[in-house]
Amino acid sequence: MHSPWVDSVMRVLTPDQRAAQLFMVAAYSNRKRIDEDSISTLIQQYGIGGLIFFQGGPVRQSKLLNRYQSQSRVPLLVALDGEWGVGMRLDSVVKFPYQMSLGGETDTTLLYDMGREVAYQFKRLGMHVNFAPVVDVNNNPANPVIGFRSWGENPAAVARDGRQYMRGMQDAGILAVAKHFPGHGDVDADSHLALPTVRVDRRRLDTLELPPFRSLMAGGLGGMMVAHLNVPALDTVSGPSTLSKPIITSLLRDEMGFKGLIFTDAMNMKGVISKFPPGEADVRALIAGNDILEFSKNIPLALRMVRAAVDSGRLTQQEIDVHCRRVLALKQWAGLNRYRPIKLQNLYQDLNAPHAQYLSHRLTELSITLLRNQKNLLPLQRLDTLRVATLVLGSTSPDTTDFQKAVADYAPTAHFRAAATPTLDELAQLRTALKPYNLILVSLQNLGRLPATSFGITPETNLLLRELVNQKQTLVLSVFGSAYAVAKVRDLDRAAAVVLAYQESPNAQNLAAQAIFGGIGASGRLPVTVSDRYPRGFGLRTAPGFRLRYANPEDVSMDPRLEARVDSLVGRALAAQAFPGGQVLIARRGTVVLRKSYGNQTYAGEGIGDKEKVIGNKGNKVVSPIPSSLSLTVPRPVRNDDLYDLASMTKLMAATPALLKLQGAGKFSPDSTMGNYFGFLRGTNKADLKMRDVLAHQARLKAWIPFWQELRKKNGEMRRRYFRADSSARFPLPVAAGLWARKNLPARIYKEIGESPLNEKPGYVYSDLSFILYPELVKARTGQTFDAYLQQQVYRPLGATTLGFRPTNRFPLARIVPTEVDSAFRRQLLHGTVHDEGAALLGGLSGHAGLFGDANDVAKLAQTYAWGGRYGGQQLFDKTIMDEWTRCQFCPDNRRALAFDRPAANPMVNSAKSASQRSYGHTGFTGTYFWVEPEKDLVVILLTNRVHPTRRNNKLTELSVRSSLLQLAIEAAR
Repeated sequence: MHSPWVDSVMRVLTPDQRAAQLFMVAAYSNRKRIDEDSISTLIQQYGIGGLIFFQGGPVRQSKLLNRYQSQSRVPLLVALDGEWGVGMRLDSVVKFPYQMSLGGETDTTLLYDMGREVAYQFKRLGMHVNFAPVVDVNNNPANPVIGFRSWGENPAAVARDGRQYMRGMQDAGILAVAKHFPGHGDVDADSHLALPTVRVDRRRLDTLELPPFRSLMAGGLGGMMVAHLNVPALDTVSGPSTLSKPIITSLLRDEMGFKGLIFTDAMNMKGVISKFPPGEADVRALIAGNDILEFSKNIPLALRMVRAAVDSGRLTQQEIDVHCRRVLALKQWAGLNRYRPIKLQNLYQDLNAPHAQYLSHRLTELSITLLRNQKNLLPLQRLDTLRVATLVLGSTSPDTTDFQKAVADYAPTAHFRAAATPTLDELAQLRTALKPYNLILVSLQNLGRLPATSFGITPETNLLLRELVNQKQTLVLSVFGSAYAVAKVRDLDRAAAVVLAYQESPNAQNLAAQAIFGGIGASGRLPVTVSDRYPRGFGLRTAPGFRLRYANPEDVSMDPRLEARVDSLVGRALAAQAFPGGQVLIARRGTVVLRKSYGNQTYAGEGIGDKEKVIGNKGNKVVSPIPSSLSLTVPRPVRNDDLYDLASMTKLMAATPALLKLQGAGKFSPDSTMGNYFGFLRGTNKADLKMRDVLAHQARLKAWIPFWQELRKKNGEMRRRYFRADSSARFPLPVAAGLWARKNLPARIYKEIGESPLNEKPGYVYSDLSFILYPELVKARTGQTFDAYLQQQVYRPLGATTLGFRPTNRFPLARIVPTEVDSAFRRQLLHGTVHDEGAALLGGLSGHAGLFGDANDVAKLAQTYAWGGRYGGQQLFDKTIMDEWTRCQFCPDNRRALAFDRPAANPMVNSAKSASQRSYGHTGFTGTYFWVEPEKDLVVILLTNRVHPTRRNNKLTELSVRSSLLQLAIEAAR
């Protein structure tokens, strides 16, 4: 405690100012100016030593703290209760899981990392002391104040976890303060409201309550907080342990040998002021041996009474000076002898850095605990056999919860909600509404923390759960609350599966859904005993990697700066108007590490009343009317569940999976001929074309045929023979809004393909023509329509709810991203109907174009390819066949695989400069893209509507956005 800086400060401080250094006052950044000014008065007039911040926001607090520090003669020591990080008190900051959530985890090195990250948050905010960790052993389920704040009920585990968290913080320069000495875990009263009594003997204290404190002290603990407890085994005089010299000086200092700083718990709590009034309580706390008094109720009074106690001999100035030197030594250790104001620039970004996001998510993932799993129900299998509904019990909002959104990422789902105490009529309505569903995912939310309220489990909740079980529906129950809440669910063992997520954070909700569907494996263990059937340490395991997982780049050894780099790339493209907006998805090892939407569906200012646009060949002026119902004057931001026209990706997302299934069933072979599969081609120049050549685009087929041009008059108007404004039996094919085509147009198109000449020269020419025909092949070989076959055999098993044709039949128009303002053929904004003219003439159902979907569902199929045809526990495509289809067929003359594209000679054309020769994927004319890089185990997807408002916009290609995105992903993969 002797240093030049400490000595110099001690010399200039008066005795009263030295006493003031021992007081730490509560501060807030969400209160009125009068409250802020009152703190300034305490700093300037009395010279208090420190602040403990409570509620507010990081920027507001930092501005306020800069003000307070500028007013203080000696830099202020600043603390905060950050048991689960700064986010415990401040808004807009990442929150780490509760200690009890983490108490059952085995990877305790992450707790050390969490400590370091929390320390970084503190230092970034100009703070020095964290009143954490809680090392109370919560062995009493009725404890009203500790509970979820404890690591658990086992002293050794509490010591282990608390020590890791402490070490992380202190190694990074933030003082850890263990609490609540001598142990607050076995009480049935809240010391905020009353003085609890610890009714155990010294032997029990030495074996259960005290070991975690001893362990942290042995590890170099810098701070200890003393609780307001009556502990007869340690002090025969009834009263708060905060004011007990036998507990603080005799036990903690002398017997246990603690050398760090001792803090009181808040001195305004009823546990202390119910026994002694403000001022007198403060004096007694200093006499007992505390160094710093937190949250004193009346600072001027306390300082006067401390001075009077020194004058009367109850306290000595030497004792005050010893405490003051300790405080000043801590300030020097924290760097306050070289104080610098907090920099506000990038504060929010720094506090929510990618590594913090990763740690919070990963710690939550490891905590998810599976308590029940009858017949290995989880992870869920055969999504195509399930009719899934979610039911949120305890709902206080009409909005879809994070749990429900995460479920919808995996499977088609209907969402329901009910209050924690629904009426009998509401219960009856729910039962009726849920009857059509054979799987109900029930989430218990908005649960309480108090034993007195049964942790939020109401009689009505138990009644509804029993009724649902009686309806013979399969129930999966997710509990987003205290582990002790599980014991209050009456029919828990009648649920097919039970997932405990411990809290209701967005991460916990999302990861519980991932555990149910197999994106992650369940690996958590109970940190406390819930019942005889569910003791401490219990937890069933499931394997990960069943379906897509949603996590962070660091989870799969990728650079955490990936998102910022993609943001920059897409931002430049948006600024150049390469496209109005789009979706990006990057996955590695089956883990989606980036899934983000950018920009808007359209450009601003489009719609009725717009100036005429010059669109079309040779600069001809063409008015592009937009129906009033589709006015887009105010652009809509792109969302993750919006659907894009996938254009030529249809070949790989519809035609290819259909052919893979047929080949697996022995109904198709690349070594057969077109004539064998299409009777109308027999006798034509295409009859003997080998399917392997056709699928590799070297069968001499024409690139495309402008079928629609023959269906117009010379003045550009459509021939009424082929088109009508209304649908009918003769005109059933939707071509665009208010435009329907004649039912025999597909036959006309097939005939024209059959009669088309072949290219004179052999070699690679990318062609649409064969893919137009594959729906007929599917129907001939299976008896099902193309779209029905794909839904049954591919999309439903994948849970790919958005993939499909004719999206307006299934989704609201607002979710479908518009494409081009077609000035040549349909003369309108294409919104909800396929962009490709040939596919439009087929009613939007083709193997070469017409498929719509979002990036998440595209990723499911792309990941299936990457996983050798397996997804969700099903081998959807034969692996040997998959391997054959994705390899180069005729290298080096032709880069193509079967249907799949592969890196071009100039890789920036379609892949990336660092892409391997094993990689494959496809691009789409509307600005879409997917690529699989096996060498790095990557899937990269970009969906845009670059053709909006005109296809003449080639900036997406000119800027190499697609290849650059893949390159960023490859470079980020370590």
